[in-house]
Amino acid sequence: MTINVGGTYFLGVGSICRIAVAAAVLSAPLLAGGCTTSNTSNSSAPTALAEGPKDTGSYPNLNIRPQVAAKQLSKEETAARLGELKAEQQAQLAKGGGAKPAPNTAALNTLARTHGVDTLKQIETKCDPALDPNCN
Repeated sequence: MTINVGGTYFLGVGSICRIAVAAAVLSAPLLAGGCTTSNTSNSSAPTALAEGPKDTGSYPNLNIRPQVAAKQLSKEETAARLGELKAEQQAQLAKGGGAKPAPNTAALNTLARTHGVDTLKQIETKCDPALDPNCN
């Protein structure tokens, strides 16, 4: 019986209205605080806020095509430079500059598994007398 009474009391139409009124009363000071004015003659205020917006003329005119920073490459120049890069790549591969697998992958895998643990052990065994007065 108390469950029904509690449910009716807290979830009834009247309780929702009471909650809304309480929320409005509690938030009224916060809303009114936004309407207060501030002193703009404070010398520490940024000048942009004190003076307001200015037209600096820095907005781009979208009707004028912007100037390019550098001359664009033609299709022939692009093909020529791509050919030079391919020739340099082939020269590097001929010298043996290609990617080769590591000669001892087992040693590298072991290092990868133990490196973090070994590093932590080294850090933990060192002590700084300036930080730890009980350091030996």
